[in-house]
Amino acid sequence: MNELVKKINALRKEKNAVLVAHNYQRGEIQEIADYTGDSLQLARIVKDLPQEIIVVAGVYFMAETAAILSPDKKILIPRIDATCPLAEMITVEDIKMIRNKLPNHAIVTYVNSIAEIKAESDICCTSANAVNVVNNLPSEKVFFTPDRNLAQWVKKHSMKELKWWDGYCPVHRRLKREDVEKLKKKYPDAKFVAHPECNPDVLELADHVCSTSGLYPYAREVDARTIIVGTENGVLYKLKKENPDKNFIIASPLLECVNMKKITLEDIYLSLKEERYQITLPEEIRVKAFEAVEKMTQVT
Repeated sequence: MNELVKKINALRKEKNAVLVAHNYQRGEIQEIADYTGDSLQLARIVKDLPQEIIVVAGVYFMAETAAILSPDKKILIPRIDATCPLAEMITVEDIKMIRNKLPNHAIVTYVNSIAEIKAESDICCTSANAVNVVNNLPSEKVFFTPDRNLAQWVKKHSMKELKWWDGYCPVHRRLKREDVEKLKKKYPDAKFVAHPECNPDVLELADHVCSTSGLYPYAREVDARTIIVGTENGVLYKLKKENPDKNFIIASPLLECVNMKKITLEDIYLSLKEERYQITLPEEIRVKAFEAVEKMTQVT
């Protein structure tokens, strides 16, 4: 592995390339990444990177987002089959139908979506800023797509009239209320922190609800020595690294995204060596999607 990392580092230098990785990636990939973060953090980062090549260790929509924001750069994804089931739960025809049926509604699209969907939306959001995106819209009527759980979480923190698409993250949906109740009983002094993509009855048990970017400062600052984590298990790498004196327990062994975990160091090496797989978008789609994503990056 050390030799492979050396080869990756040499290629990064030779080709003026940068590696960005999502918080759900394998620990060894997060370890060598130039930047790690959630979808919002990565979107903000890639906008201003000076390197000519950006390798995105994440799922396909994340690489697409990088291509939307940095059209002058070569955007590579190490595994072309690293897709997101949630992003595929709505089609362009669906969102055009929504626009026709609800012309007075602003369409807010979770960044976990394909470029064509972003292009048909008024603004995008991430789990980190979804509430602020919705509350800052001039429209009092909002249609949220594609994640129903995040939409319902936003509804609890907004006075807007909110409707939503019936999509969901298969990974977060696997976490059941009884899983959390068992762990809270076993660890009565623990805090439970959950991602807003979790089911509403799971979120009711949470001591804190946040995106992965909010998880790390919460873990550092909370007094509890044991934290039950209700999101994809890739976050444990950084949590344990930053807080060696605390005990982190994943809320369910089912909280693993097989698509996020498809990418390996070998894939990153081949991506850099062969400059595969490049993300390209029709300029008409990219420009329209850019407007929605750029608005997203301006909201905290």
